[in-house]
Amino acid sequence: MKALFKKYKLDIPVIIAFVIFTGTSFYFQFNPGIQIFKTNFWMFFKEMIILLPMMFILIGLFDVWIPKERIQKHIGDTSGIKGMLLVMLLAFIQAGPLYAAFPVAYLLWKKGCSPVNVFIYISAFTTAKIPMLTFEIGFLGLKFSLLRILITIPVFILIGIIMGKYFERNNCKINEV
Repeated sequence: MKALFKKYKLDIPVIIAFVIFTGTSFYFQFNPGIQIFKTNFWMFFKEMIILLPMMFILIGLFDVWIPKERIQKHIGDTSGIKGMLLVMLLAFIQAGPLYAAFPVAYLLWKKGCSPVNVFIYISAFTTAKIPMLTFEIGFLGLKFSLLRILITIPVFILIGIIMGKYFERNNCKINEV
């Protein structure tokens, strides 16, 4: 128990302060504190409780069902442009918040996906998911959305290549993460 408190010595005071703040906000009817709890914390907490178990089940199934050799062949170090297009397609068709992409990215890397493709996947997930594009087109128009996508795709490919070179130069391995 001491090790747990030592490990989270900076987090525990913040959690206690949040609990005290929200508790006193409800007691004194302090509307900003109540809204912070109800709209920010509680909605995010419910979303995570609902999404995370399903997401980890799907990632576990992916880990068991997809062999490492298939990942290495299609999106590994030697996959080139085809691998980049495949990870972008994977990212484009997924839905959900950004924290859902990190376990998938870790699993891809663990299975032999090149670092370049992992960074391209994360970048594509954040900027070009098809479910979010439909909302963007509805609010900002088709011309703006297409222009934004055409600008961002080369940018995150370039970022992926730069980060991949950085990982190669610094000899980063999966067991170091």
